[in-house]
Amino acid sequence: MKKTIIFLSLAAMMVACTPKQDTERLICEEADMQSFPYSEHGLRVVKHQTVTPVEGMDGLEVIETYFVNEGKPVTVKAYELCRTSIKPQDTVVWSLQPTSSNARLDWVLPVTEGFQKENYLGMNNSDYGGGIPLVDLWQRDGGEAIGLFEPVLKMISMPVEWKRYDNKVTMALHYDLPEPVELATGDTLHCFKAFRLTHKGDYFNALRTFSEYMQAHEGVEMKPSEPEAFEPVWCAWGYGRPFKMNMVLGTLDKVAELGFKWVDVDDGYQIAEGDWNTNELFPGGDADMRHITDEIHKRGMKAKLWWAPLAADPDTKLVKEHPEMLLLTDEWAHEYITWWDSWYLSPVNPAVDAYTTDLLKMFLQTWNFDGLKIDGQHLNCCLPDYNEHTGLNSAWEAPEQMPTYFGKVYDQARALKPDAVIQVCPCGCAVNYFLVPQINQAVASDPMSSRQVRMKRKAYAAMAPGLAYYGDHIELTDGGNDYATQIGTGSVIGTKFTYPEDNPDWKEGPFKLTPEKEALLRKWMKIYKEHNLARGEYLNLYTWGYDYPEAHVIRQNGALYYAFYADTFEGTLELRGLDKDKQYTAVEYTADTPREFIVDGANPQIEAKFEKNYLIQLTPNK
Repeated sequence: MKKTIIFLSLAAMMVACTPKQDTERLICEEADMQSFPYSEHGLRVVKHQTVTPVEGMDGLEVIETYFVNEGKPVTVKAYELCRTSIKPQDTVVWSLQPTSSNARLDWVLPVTEGFQKENYLGMNNSDYGGGIPLVDLWQRDGGEAIGLFEPVLKMISMPVEWKRYDNKVTMALHYDLPEPVELATGDTLHCFKAFRLTHKGDYFNALRTFSEYMQAHEGVEMKPSEPEAFEPVWCAWGYGRPFKMNMVLGTLDKVAELGFKWVDVDDGYQIAEGDWNTNELFPGGDADMRHITDEIHKRGMKAKLWWAPLAADPDTKLVKEHPEMLLLTDEWAHEYITWWDSWYLSPVNPAVDAYTTDLLKMFLQTWNFDGLKIDGQHLNCCLPDYNEHTGLNSAWEAPEQMPTYFGKVYDQARALKPDAVIQVCPCGCAVNYFLVPQINQAVASDPMSSRQVRMKRKAYAAMAPGLAYYGDHIELTDGGNDYATQIGTGSVIGTKFTYPEDNPDWKEGPFKLTPEKEALLRKWMKIYKEHNLARGEYLNLYTWGYDYPEAHVIRQNGALYYAFYADTFEGTLELRGLDKDKQYTAVEYTADTPREFIVDGANPQIEAKFEKNYLIQLTPNK
């Protein structure tokens, strides 16, 4: 069913029984129009809007808006859609604000009085930008999200604010036009397709509905994960950039013995970002890299190669010979990537595509790697590209089309290696939603806490339920050993341990596999393989920010796996999602001495006391 709200005149508005308050705004050089029709000093702009409830998606309305200029010419600089406010029920409102900056903030944030965040989806710092085109606010009884339904990422802002001494939290969609647009008399300005969603629970439900709509109506197609994308990962990054070939080779027997199936050869093998042939540490060149993959394969494992595409150091052979590949800003300068001391290659330049094709053949055929660890926060977004070699209609198409570059990488890699695993790690960023359909393994991407690992896992499970999610190196979790966070949320486990010694030329760490670390790893590796939760179904049964302790549930092989997290907890836990007509056998499956007991589905409460985490498996009795 479609309802149409068309504001034709002030008289038409007056006869309506309950006139709808305008939530749109048109910002012009001549006036700031906040109600429609706007009529003043010869100006007259009329808003036309359709609001369409989506069948089968409760609470979701698609909002399409355009403005018609019926008066004298007017110059439009920006517009705002879906301005919404909610009244806080408490001193905090929880929110999903998935945009990126070098602060590497949590995707989920508490909103308290005095809070303000712009949430721009373009470049916020030299190599940080992009995100998911929605914001969500929720309280105990549910929430409301607003965002865009567009087939590409649009460079909008999604401001969220709770002004001091005010009794409401506001959010909106704000778009600054790249150039002011003059609307002559009779001209029309079409806005982006927006949506408003009311929902139960937390951000998981908002993201799930958003992504389901995008897949059903906007051409988004999530890739199925390669089965081996769920296998445990050992990464050579523990040896750092100055690693030597014998360090990796000398660790492989231990890696295989412990049950890992992937070996990631990380940063440090290349001449420079952009010149991806081997450096002086690998004097045998192609033969040395092929020797590494041969040794990995001999032990029954597969190999992924680290790669930071679309980055080129200024002094590389590539830049000197092919400057036409570089992205050019509106000032005809190169866009700088601070993390790598590099410049951006254009993601939409045909010459970059050809160069990438040759690299993939070297990585996956000549060197015989089985997948790619694609890395760097710069991969999430870029500035508009004014390079004439792109062939674009508009420079602003570059950030919009950037994810298609990775789609080409995925397709070419899978053509060369049909079972290739392709991971993109937008380090510390709230992932560009349009990157997710281009990969078959997501990653926690340099989490700054165990909580971020869990938070991101929930987000990816909502957007792409079947996508493998790698929890990144265990050394990045709290205490460097929080396997309970990775396993309890259904994440793929991984580590960057060194063995038998650390790299003396690498100052990070230590990452040496001590007997204590090995014992802990063996315990959790056994649990990981026995229960296989990374392949399970994530169930959103608890509300982030309001249910304590924090809880996650995975359904796998007919059992429900509950994971609770808190610094300390003693009290009653409610086990949601049980059949009230059944009884369940509960097992504390990660305990050194697992305790077993019966839980009645009609009274799904247990007493528990724990520090950090409590993981439990419930299997229905026959």
